[in-house]
Amino acid sequence: MSRSFLAAVVQQAIGGNDKAENMAATAEHVREAANSGAQLVVLQELHATQYFCQVEDTECFDLAEDLDGETYEYFAELAAELDIVLVISGFECRAPGLYHNTAQVIDGDLGRVGFFRKMHIPDDPGFYEKFYFTPGDADAPGCGFEPVETRLGKLGVMVCWDQWYPEGARLMAMAGADVLIYPTAIGWDPDDDEDEQERQRDAWVTIQRSHAIANGLPVLVANRTGFEASPVDDGTGIEFWGTSFIAGPQGEFLALANCEEQGPLCAQIDLKRSEDVRRIWPYFRDRRIDAYKGLTKRWLD
Repeated sequence: MSRSFLAAVVQQAIGGNDKAENMAATAEHVREAANSGAQLVVLQELHATQYFCQVEDTECFDLAEDLDGETYEYFAELAAELDIVLVISGFECRAPGLYHNTAQVIDGDLGRVGFFRKMHIPDDPGFYEKFYFTPGDADAPGCGFEPVETRLGKLGVMVCWDQWYPEGARLMAMAGADVLIYPTAIGWDPDDDEDEQERQRDAWVTIQRSHAIANGLPVLVANRTGFEASPVDDGTGIEFWGTSFIAGPQGEFLALANCEEQGPLCAQIDLKRSEDVRRIWPYFRDRRIDAYKGLTKRWLD
């Protein structure tokens, strides 16, 4: 297992629901990253289509695939060709009426070595995900907050709304994750004023950098960019705020994209640095595990 490698997150605008066209455009970004030496490439959330969760529409379930569907087959072939570790994201049909928002980890010609079904499912205006996605099974093998073993180390993959929860990041770290990874699709309501938009984006960046600091681990975040109109006439649409980044184990930016740019964002990941940081900031040593019983409750009345 390598202790140092070049990683990339891909930030991309999605123009429509033509999967073949979208996958081909994504593949060009992946090739660019691999040609730059990236051994790990992370794609954004639901990258094969536009973000369909702006509305509740049963016809959108037709976009779902099983784990071995066309999106997986396409990117498994690409990962094998480029000999990289690739994290993809998609809309999974597990069974009739049972759907997940699922990230898969592909390790070169080994194919899929693990997957993660999104655990926290939002339900907000423009983000009606509870209509589409069932939360992942907490205790199922290969699911829950369980890192995926790859040639580059253990990847703690979670998805979008999971990124706001320190519990998930901590459990991944406690299970031995070497990096935390968040494929994401998040943006602004265009009706919000500029100050509110900036507060939201800053909060999103800050919470994920805090996961890096609290756990002494690098964090990789791939968010989409561009405006996607609402499918309904009275919808405002979403302006995805990009800002994909890679942070080191003290929360320091190793790479940071702006709101609009597209393509791979690369940074060197040094896993030995995580060990060095944990020696001077020994949070795991000083955790008061005897005093945290209340964390398993919804609220302390």
